[in-house]
Amino acid sequence: MKFNLVTGLVLSVFMGSIATAEVVTVPSVDLNKYIGKWYEVASIPQSFQKKCVANTTAVYSFAEKGRIKVDNTCETASGERDGSEGRAQVEDKATNSKLKVTFVKLFDWVFAFGGNYWIIDLADDYSYALIGDPTAKYAWILSRTPNVTDEFFIRAEKKFKSQGYNTCEILTSIQTGGMDRRIPLCDLVK
Repeated sequence: MKFNLVTGLVLSVFMGSIATAEVVTVPSVDLNKYIGKWYEVASIPQSFQKKCVANTTAVYSFAEKGRIKVDNTCETASGERDGSEGRAQVEDKATNSKLKVTFVKLFDWVFAFGGNYWIIDLADDYSYALIGDPTAKYAWILSRTPNVTDEFFIRAEKKFKSQGYNTCEILTSIQTGGMDRRIPLCDLVK
């Protein structure tokens, strides 16, 4: 069969992989300002977070070998806090906007099993960050506070959509002092 644009489009639709916009990171990140505590205010739910029902946070601090320590915690259905420790390493040293994160440690941290952590939007004052990856299958909206404005969600939805994300897959996160239920980002901004 000869491959052409129509055949390619049909195959893309059939296989569920319509081409999306390119995921682009911010031009630069000051890691000294980025370090600290972040609240997850929305995300594409991931299997490794299935135990988390509320109050998900990430605390970043500098670690050995120029890496960043990642402490993720959340509240489980039983009301207990659960957490995991990992490491991030900068993949793009010119911008600091592309990192690889792993939670696998054998003798040392194994980044071959890590995931992409691309900073695709960042407030000038480092009060919020939008995190994605080149496949548009992972997304986190992080804030320095558990509560954000509707205008913020509108901006985040536009940014993710412009980078090829299905914003109906991004759900708000339950945070004490913030959202009290999970709502698709695409519905929240209507």
